[in-house]
Amino acid sequence: MSTGGMETSGRTHFVNMKKVTVIGGGTGTFVVLSGLKQYPIDLGAIVTMMDSGGSTGVLRDQLGVLPPGDLRQCLVALSEAPLLWRKLFLYRFETGDLAGHNFGNLFLSALEKVCSNYDEVINTASFVLKTKGKVMPVTFDNSNLGVEYKSGKTVKGENDIEENIHESSPIKRAFLEPSANPNRQAVKRIINSDLLIIGPGDLYTSIIPILLVKMIKENMVSSKAKIIFIMNLMTKSGQTNNYKASHHLKALEIYLGRSPDMILLNSGKIPSEILQWYRQHNEKVVENDLVSNGFKGKIIEADLIDTHQFKKSASDNLTRSILRHDSLKLATELKKIIYP
Repeated sequence: MSTGGMETSGRTHFVNMKKVTVIGGGTGTFVVLSGLKQYPIDLGAIVTMMDSGGSTGVLRDQLGVLPPGDLRQCLVALSEAPLLWRKLFLYRFETGDLAGHNFGNLFLSALEKVCSNYDEVINTASFVLKTKGKVMPVTFDNSNLGVEYKSGKTVKGENDIEENIHESSPIKRAFLEPSANPNRQAVKRIINSDLLIIGPGDLYTSIIPILLVKMIKENMVSSKAKIIFIMNLMTKSGQTNNYKASHHLKALEIYLGRSPDMILLNSGKIPSEILQWYRQHNEKVVENDLVSNGFKGKIIEADLIDTHQFKKSASDNLTRSILRHDSLKLATELKKIIYP
């Protein structure tokens, strides 16, 4: 493909927009998409569909719908609609029978009930939110994530895995039950992408579930796209206890079937009060030990953190981290890779 742009009269004119696809779900993917949408990129997201907690889990159980939470976050991240619409899709009810439910989740669930297929759900929501880019569920099948620990214990359900924060035994394997067929649009997107961005996000509950869907791993391995892995800032209790960067990479390689071409890590200083919160939750900074463990790809280190503590809604009863990547800092580094 030709280069991304050329300088003319002091302005950059982009000849061919690069096709960039972000793979994951939750807040991490939201942050990446929010930053990248400002640039002239053919932007897309392939989203995990195994969420079973909070508002999403209740709607999934009671209405029999596909989990809307991760899709909703990606749609909002790419939205160019007026601020009111974006705030509305992120609004979480705090009292009454709807306490804990997110308006966007309710909207997508209602759409699923009245639309002829899920592509129509996504297209309608994208029209309302004026999304810049394409959001694709990795699968339309109703499947659940499970993990087996080295102790022999098995936990099924994404939410139960997320909330199993006191688990000390490492995860031996992750699986889907039942197995899931891929969204054909997601497969086509992987094949035609120039760059695939994995993460950031919980390794075993946001990233690996996508790689477990049939034909996703195989097409990522055979794709011409460069793969960049954005390393998490902190470990995750019950999932990646004491993991260094090399441990995250090794786990990813098992399910991806190859090593990423580049890894992006934070080198910025994390405020002491935030570190103290993580120490109280038995979590720590992910240490960069990639070179000493033989990683041959490109390592990029930069200040990537948002130093403002994340505060969740009072009606949100899920365990959530308080540290996030900064969307603009992250996008600045990614732009250098996309259009060098």
